Amino acid sequence: MRSARPLLPWIVWGIAALLYSVAVINRSSLAALGPAAQSHFGIDATTLSLFPMIQLIVYAALQIPVGVLLDRFSATSMLLAGSLLMVLGQVLMATVHNVELAILARVLVGAGDACTFISVMRLLPEWFAVRQLPIVSQLTGLIGQAGQLVSVAPLALFVDIAGWSSGFLGLAAVGLLMTIVGALVVRDRPGAGTFAERLVGRTGRITRNARGLGGGLATGAFQMPPPSTELIQIVGERSPRSEKSLWTRARRLLRIPGVRLAYWMHFTSPFALNVFLLLWGTPFLVGGVGLSQPAAGGLLSLTVLSSMFAGLVLGPISSRFLERRVWVYFGIVLAIAAAWIAVLVWPGTPPTWLLVVLLVVMPLGGPASMIAFEVLRSHTPRSFTGFATGLVNTAGFTASLIVILLIGLVLDLQGAGSPEDYSLTAFRVAFAVQIPFWALGIIMILIEQRRTGRWMRTHGRSLR
Repeated sequence: MRSARPLLPWIVWGIAALLYSVAVINRSSLAALGPAAQSHFGIDATTLSLFPMIQLIVYAALQIPVGVLLDRFSATSMLLAGSLLMVLGQVLMATVHNVELAILARVLVGAGDACTFISVMRLLPEWFAVRQLPIVSQLTGLIGQAGQLVSVAPLALFVDIAGWSSGFLGLAAVGLLMTIVGALVVRDRPGAGTFAERLVGRTGRITRNARGLGGGLATGAFQMPPPSTELIQIVGERSPRSEKSLWTRARRLLRIPGVRLAYWMHFTSPFALNVFLLLWGTPFLVGGVGLSQPAAGGLLSLTVLSSMFAGLVLGPISSRFLERRVWVYFGIVLAIAAAWIAVLVWPGTPPTWLLVVLLVVMPLGGPASMIAFEVLRSHTPRSFTGFATGLVNTAGFTASLIVILLIGLVLDLQGAGSPEDYSLTAFRVAFAVQIPFWALGIIMILIEQRRTGRWMRTHGRSLR
């Protein structure tokens, strides 16, 4: 039993991360299937954009409620409930031909997805030492990106071979299997039982002897009082549910410049990648640039591989260079914007090397957005972590859903809203809607970074 103790945190994290990876597959299941979905349902570009847009609206809208529930109830229960919702959504997607029911399916997927990432992030401080969290957080994102890799090529191939219904029923089966494994393995903290153990009312020896890598039986963040500030009262062991108003908690958190900085960081870097992988990447590469479907799938896979590599590198960098992590992030955002602008203004069809540069640089925004949660952890009272994580996590997905819809609208306004009417010129105009979002994010990051430094000096705080 002794030899199993140090492994248990990694096993719990591994299964939770795999559940997140399956959630990413579900979230991105239309990434390479945009034209197929248009053909299957007989819809135009604006209607197609409604699928991921409504999914992301549900995801973003539920982040704060799910965060509150995480601070009140079990992260394991929320994680498994989210997985089951996505299973139901994909079963529905596989079996309907009606657009309204298909949108309902994406609502279920969005609701389940909303429960997943922040539940996994909620588990990490319970099992790992503070110094390990930046690296483990990036590894979690890397495993999630592995799910993205499945959704951009193998899923499209499987749907092409087996058909629409079999493809989505296969996704549902994988999700159900992982839900069962999660119920048997994942624990909220050292000493807490699995969902299956709580269901039968018996605790196994592994659970009773569990230890976290931070030391001790229950060293998680939520057993510790938050750092003292003048803006948020110390709640110690008391749950944030005692606060009377959801909006009161949000206002108190947002008075801290570091929380606002984390919000704008998450707003700015991931939306370009989300927009590209969730919906518009394949139509742009095939209908705009003129690549074949296999070539487009290969380039989309390159984006995922780049994101995974960045996750491996940025974790140690963020952990080692706390004082400079925001500027590392800032450089990545500027590089993403520059790469996209170069593609948009290039005369004629962008050369392959420029597309490769774009699809290597743009994915850095996903792992970079994880730095926002490290900034958040440095400035948030730990009893509010679930709520604060949900609040910040709305930012990138709010930007993503607005940009997804705007691209579809701009394409339709140009008369290029269906696969047979796609053109490079139309896509250039449509993708230019990203530029104001980068400008807004960069300005707000600079403002809040300065305010955060001033606030920390005033309150005698240091990064952790």
